[in-house]
Amino acid sequence: MKLTEPGESLVRGYLFILARSLRSFLPADVAADAVREVESHIRERADQVEPVPDQRTALQKVLAELGPPLRVAQAYASEMTIDEAVSTGRVHAVARAVWHMAVTTLRGFVAALGLFVGYTAGLGFLALAVLKPIFPQNVGLIVLGGIPVAFGAVFPVPAGAEARGGYALIPICILLGLVILVATHRGARAILARWSARRSSWRDEPPR
Repeated sequence: MKLTEPGESLVRGYLFILARSLRSFLPADVAADAVREVESHIRERADQVEPVPDQRTALQKVLAELGPPLRVAQAYASEMTIDEAVSTGRVHAVARAVWHMAVTTLRGFVAALGLFVGYTAGLGFLALAVLKPIFPQNVGLIVLGGIPVAFGAVFPVPAGAEARGGYALIPICILLGLVILVATHRGARAILARWSARRSSWRDEPPR
C-alpha cells in the first residue's frame, strides 16, 4: 500500500522513538544506520500489505509485528554487540556481549559465570608470575609440616610453613595464565557464536 500523510506521520513517530531508544545503547552514527535499516524494513512490509480495513489499522499491525521501538532497539543493540564480539574478538566487545548474555537468561548467566572463572584463573596465574620475584617467600606451593596447604600468594605465611617452587614458577605461571586466557577467550567467542545462531533476528522473522 502507498502511505498517505497520516501513515507517514505514524512511521515517523515510531522511528523517532526508536532513534531515541537506540542512542541509549549505540553510538549516534550506528544508531542512525539502524534507524534507516528499520525504516527500510517497515516500508518494505507496508508495500506488501493491503490497507484493510484501513491504512492506519494495516500499518499499526505492521508496526506491532515488528515490536515496540524500545524492544527493537534492545534487540538490534544486542545483535550488534554479539556480532562485533564474534567477528573481531576484541576483549571489550566480548566483555560487553558476555555481560549482555549474563543478564538476559539463566543459561547465559551460568555460561558467563564459567567464562568469568576462566578469565580470573588466567589473570591469577599471571599475577603470581609478577608477585613471585617481589615476594619470593609468600608465593608458591605453601607447605606446612610436609603437607601442601595452599598454592598461590599467601600473606602472611603461617608459622612453620614455607613457599616451595622457586623462580621456576614464573615461566610456568606465565604459560598457564596465557593458555587459560586464550582458551577461555576462544570459548567465549564460540559460545557467543552459538548464542547468536540460536537467536531469531527481527530482520528475518518479526517478533510476535
